[in-house]
Amino acid sequence: MSMAPWLLRYLRRHRKLFHPVGCLFSRNATLDYWYRSCAEKLRYKYIAGIHDLPPIFHYWSNKYLLPKCQEFGFSDPDSFFVKHLHEAALNSGKDEVRFASIGSGNCDTEIRIALSLRQLGMNHFTLRCIDLNPAMLKRGEELAKQNGLEKHIFTEKADFNHWRPRHDYDAVIANQSLHHVVNLEGLFDAIKEALTPTGLFIISDMIGRNGHQRWPEALAIVEAFWSELPRNYHYNRLTKKQEDIFINRDCSTEGFEGIRSQDILRLLIERFSFEFFLAFSNVISPFIDRCFGPNFNVDNEWDRAFIDRIQARDEGEISSGRIKPTQMLAVVSKSAQGKEIYFRNMSPAFCVRDPDLMP
Repeated sequence: MSMAPWLLRYLRRHRKLFHPVGCLFSRNATLDYWYRSCAEKLRYKYIAGIHDLPPIFHYWSNKYLLPKCQEFGFSDPDSFFVKHLHEAALNSGKDEVRFASIGSGNCDTEIRIALSLRQLGMNHFTLRCIDLNPAMLKRGEELAKQNGLEKHIFTEKADFNHWRPRHDYDAVIANQSLHHVVNLEGLFDAIKEALTPTGLFIISDMIGRNGHQRWPEALAIVEAFWSELPRNYHYNRLTKKQEDIFINRDCSTEGFEGIRSQDILRLLIERFSFEFFLAFSNVISPFIDRCFGPNFNVDNEWDRAFIDRIQARDEGEISSGRIKPTQMLAVVSKSAQGKEIYFRNMSPAFCVRDPDLMP
């Protein structure tokens, strides 16, 4: 057994002991933040493939998400970032451009992006990878050397809840990292300050309820589909537990997972101008994620048809506004640089879910 799971369990069980008056621990914001930071670092210290997803996810994404992306000139998150980083470089008019990545983790996405940018003929750029976890940054440095990217990829250990930019940037990217941030207001203000006048903030992230829970109106639909599944599909591959009743789990109780995801879109609207916005998925997500997605067999016709039915319901409910999307790809800037582009009626304002709204 690796030490990370053992230490994580210890922190969970004995978190009150780290305060001299243990019963007050949960009321002490500083120590609670320290606990979450420890849990976050330990959770990812020994994980290399943090973006691995089950085959049923790729069935869904290739059939339903890919056509939407292709409509806007990219095919996946990597090419989405490459497309808009290249545009930011062209818009800057500079011979040398500077990019940053917030919450880069192992830097594997950033390595692929840098290689793609070089294939486009961009040789004079730097991409600074910023993350809280030194173990992950170390892996990123080694991966950059293996790919001959030492002149392009640099790392910076920083807690982006308190991050202050050392440079100005022609673009900043955030790949599934914003939903780990407590101080979103401070981070967004720092990024806005760091962006050049033509700079872009390019984002792929979660915008659903905090802790990746379902809002009540979406939960009712999830539970209805859940009740149709055979019992062996209810096995949680991550927790190694049978969950015959769907658990609307709050993932933000430990670490920073989804800690303020429901505030991301609202705060972006308040602070930035949108250049591009594509939002998607809600009800479908629990069935294709790492917990239960591996239970589905893409070669099984019933499995594919079941996912197709959930997707059809999900799409209809989101389009009507009865439920809101939980994921987005977005490009924002300090001030409007062109016409706001989004999918059909799915504007940023349309996709915000008011947390005080009763279903």
